[in-house]
Amino acid sequence: MEPGATINCKPIAVVLFALPMHFAAAQGTVPTFQRTIGQRSYTLVGRDPAGGQTTTIPTILVPIALSFDGGQSAKPPALDAAPDVPRLLASPIFSKFPFPSGGDTQYADGLLRATFANSPNWHTLLGHPEVKPLRIAIPRGSGYVLTSKKSGDSLAVVDLDFLTKEVFQRIPKQAGTLVIAVTHNTTFYALGDATVCCSWGTHGVDPVTGNSFVLGSFLEAAPAPVLARDIQPLTQQLGEFVDDPLHDPVRYTGPNLPGNVVPGWLRPVPLRAGEPRACGGTGIATTYFLLEPTDTNARSNIPVSAAFSARAGSSLYHLQNVALLPWYTGPAESFGNIYSFPDPHALNERAQPCAPRPTSPEPPAATPGISSSTASNRHKLIGYWVGRGPGGSLFPLRDVSPEWDIVIVAFATPRKDAPEGTLQFRAPTGFSAEQLKADISYLKSRGKKVMISLGGGGQFFTLADPQRIPDFVSSVTRIVSEYGFDGIDLDFETPSLVLQPGDTDFRRPTTPSIVNLISGLRQLHDRFGPGFMISLVPEGTQFPAGYTTYGGQFGSYLPIAYAIRDILSFIDAQDYNTPPLQGLDGEIHQLSSGVDYHAAMTELLLRGFAAGGDPGRPFPPFAPDKVAAGFLIGETTPAIVAASMTYLIAGKAPAAATYRLRNPGGYPSMLGAMFWTIDADRRANYEFSNVIGNQLHR
Repeated sequence: MEPGATINCKPIAVVLFALPMHFAAAQGTVPTFQRTIGQRSYTLVGRDPAGGQTTTIPTILVPIALSFDGGQSAKPPALDAAPDVPRLLASPIFSKFPFPSGGDTQYADGLLRATFANSPNWHTLLGHPEVKPLRIAIPRGSGYVLTSKKSGDSLAVVDLDFLTKEVFQRIPKQAGTLVIAVTHNTTFYALGDATVCCSWGTHGVDPVTGNSFVLGSFLEAAPAPVLARDIQPLTQQLGEFVDDPLHDPVRYTGPNLPGNVVPGWLRPVPLRAGEPRACGGTGIATTYFLLEPTDTNARSNIPVSAAFSARAGSSLYHLQNVALLPWYTGPAESFGNIYSFPDPHALNERAQPCAPRPTSPEPPAATPGISSSTASNRHKLIGYWVGRGPGGSLFPLRDVSPEWDIVIVAFATPRKDAPEGTLQFRAPTGFSAEQLKADISYLKSRGKKVMISLGGGGQFFTLADPQRIPDFVSSVTRIVSEYGFDGIDLDFETPSLVLQPGDTDFRRPTTPSIVNLISGLRQLHDRFGPGFMISLVPEGTQFPAGYTTYGGQFGSYLPIAYAIRDILSFIDAQDYNTPPLQGLDGEIHQLSSGVDYHAAMTELLLRGFAAGGDPGRPFPPFAPDKVAAGFLIGETTPAIVAASMTYLIAGKAPAAATYRLRNPGGYPSMLGAMFWTIDADRRANYEFSNVIGNQLHR
């Protein structure tokens, strides 16, 4: 596993859980200097190479021992970085190593000397560190531990904002000093939202204390398929810190953020074979996950550069190859002639600029399929419609391919100027309400079901006040009745519907928003009758994660699904908005494992599981005809989806599959597959609906 950017189906809600009301200016506690390249000025660690002097930065090394509640019945192991300290001290982070570029020195100094190659007597060194161990308890809802049944190795998944806040509540400002905090076998999610996962750490200036810091994980015997090893994550964060010491580790986007801004750069390889190369952003490494241009991509495993191997004494270390500042900016008089470090050949040419997004609409090059489901065929193709074609052109609802059986319109959103629980819906820009109503009627006349999705990414929904249940019911009733929708789809994503502390049993929830929403859903069903459709589309954290841990965002849809199981039409968990999770086989699965991942996550719904690993709280399985697997177009391929559905429905495993279904014959009556979005499928020349629709409708 190589954690990387999870692509959310909807916009990421930038909720600053750890950001205080007041914070220090991002000046940091280590010496810095500036260098102007073209029209931009860049801040780097140390002192100007023109001075030709040695700067030694005092360092505090903070090995962190993590313990977990997490709602896990079996006590998860404590992960402690203290035993890693001797190897860290002997590594090229603190000890000299003969780098092919940069000389015989420490990692950070070698990086700077490779950047400014014409400064032979100039050094920026880390002093021998003072070691200050910390023990931090991760509460229910802020992280969990996954342990491989086969190997016994463990990997923690932790809220990055929570952890950094805890660290600097205990470490006051250290003038002139760099704090290096280290965890053991830990990966992190951002923004307090475990769907924004995963990174190996962060760096920059703590906004409360003003401490300059680097946080990374030491990886030893981490469960497969982790690709990074030992100090590679820590050197990645250290390398990025050297080139961007004023990086803001809490605020990820927005104008006037502190830190170096570079010209927009293209990734050296595509995110997936056959795709155009994606833009990596305008920062040193990518936003949220701080991935290097040299990183192997988790989705495709297209290698850009393997780790740099360095043997020091009896230990073999793996160092991150990082892009040097000249790679981002282009050559300058004071720069050397290489673009990467430690391996000068990891990147052989400077970054290519991001291409502008296409603005002219282009019609699909292919035609939609013509197969359709029959009364005897139970498998359905389900998709979300937004109404946008190539280049932002309008995509009318009536033009949806006939392959789609259930069309879900996105979104009815919480109304901010009305009582909580109130939803509103307007036809997408460019369409009139009357046109949309006519198109809904047109699709329904052809046997399609058309639903309205409530919520969406970036939207916050709450129904904490029981007196506001009538506002929820009446607003949804008005939307459904006015447009003629067949039902509603619940897409209230984190941070909505988070389980409150003390709410530990999905059978008897106590979180007001969840209790009141359940009441509102039952009232809606009673009002519209037995034909009214209700579907759930939980994120991976909100449902499958409930097997590993129960609390906070983890498993928050379990009480809803349990309470309305008798009136639920179907559930299709998002197999894309998700961190690494555990399957019923006791192994760790993530999206990059393809068919194995989709089979493992979907079978949690089909077989049921012990909530939070507690045998005393078994969550019952759903009937297969109420379960669909959820896919993201752009995150997968038609071949992977087809193989996943063949395995889940017919039990025919592809040769490379390692996950074994608990029911070897599969689930022939399983409902089908869901996609975000129908619009993206049309832009991709119907490659998903034509292939998967034909497969499901046979």
